[in-house]
Amino acid sequence: MTPIKVMSIFGTRPEAIKMAPLLLELNSRPEFESVTCLTAQHREMLDAVMARFELDAEYDLNIMEPGQTLYTVTAKALLGLGTILENAKPDCILVHGDTSTTFTAALAAFYAKIPVGHVEAGLRSGDKYSPYPEELNRKLVTQIADMHFAPTARNAENLKRECITDGVFITGNTVIDAMRYTLDSFAGKFGNVLDTLDWENRRIITLTCHRRENYGEPMRNIFDAVKTLAARYPDVEFVYPVHPSPTVKDTAQEILGNCERVHLIDPLDTAEMHALMNRSYFILTDSGGIQEEAPSLGKPVLVLRRETERPEAIEAGTVRLAGVDREEIITLAETLLTDPLVYSAMADAVNPYGDGYASRRIADAILWHFGQSDKQPEPFTPQIGG
Repeated sequence: MTPIKVMSIFGTRPEAIKMAPLLLELNSRPEFESVTCLTAQHREMLDAVMARFELDAEYDLNIMEPGQTLYTVTAKALLGLGTILENAKPDCILVHGDTSTTFTAALAAFYAKIPVGHVEAGLRSGDKYSPYPEELNRKLVTQIADMHFAPTARNAENLKRECITDGVFITGNTVIDAMRYTLDSFAGKFGNVLDTLDWENRRIITLTCHRRENYGEPMRNIFDAVKTLAARYPDVEFVYPVHPSPTVKDTAQEILGNCERVHLIDPLDTAEMHALMNRSYFILTDSGGIQEEAPSLGKPVLVLRRETERPEAIEAGTVRLAGVDREEIITLAETLLTDPLVYSAMADAVNPYGDGYASRRIADAILWHFGQSDKQPEPFTPQIGG
């Protein structure tokens, strides 16, 4: 039987982290001819993930440029992908999540009449401008995709409300698959200031903040809250791997650059970031992926956004919305620092996002879609207490 030619297209670090275990799964199975295309919407951080998972790409558009905009990313990716799809002629493409690369790749595949599989389908915030442009990107991809790999039952319900019921598979999130790999591969040394921290006697809080909708006053509020918390609690240290965006870097340096016990460091690779989270007391973040990863590590998360498209963790109790108000962030963080019962309740909550076998389910679903298997994969179901 001729292998199914699957082209995976992605361009950012978060996409790469979540697609890497799926690529490893496809590469290991003779039923597939797996090829990878990078847009390199992000360059250095993307390359670090590929290296960590020992993956290579057959195609690389290398579109990243200084001062790039949503217009330039979309236009350059669409033109480049048109040529690649015409030459490679895959049987289907896989895209992930909600980036500009995701939408553009799905659109290019539609123009070429190539089926699309959407990994991490069905997430919704309900506000097309938050997160921006991700919320609309993923809704548009839903209208194009033929296979919808929803991480959770709630995501599948979101699709059903939009009258998407065919080709929907509940798989769990591939980021949990990725963490099984990265935690095993971490060598134990970071090679930076993190190796000098007193992990035994200090409470380390990981901070990430980079979303466009937090630019300006929201980001300043977040950083002011961190500055205040660092001053109030001598046994607490913050570690902030700063996103390379000039807007983020400049604001972080201005407000946090001279703060004692706040460490502004370069971005970490995937395994290092997972190791940092695993050693942290709790996490402050506006990232989507970290909301999914932290439950597997037993780490409370305060989400630095007004809403989240990942409500499962809030319902499970491991995540709370802190918003972008300075005083609210401080209040919630102080509760975790001073109330052991609240901390334990969040740390011990169940993981609603995956069991480490999402990639296997997605590969099985592709086989079923193309008629090479007569059995659909069993849907992922969270195990209470697991």
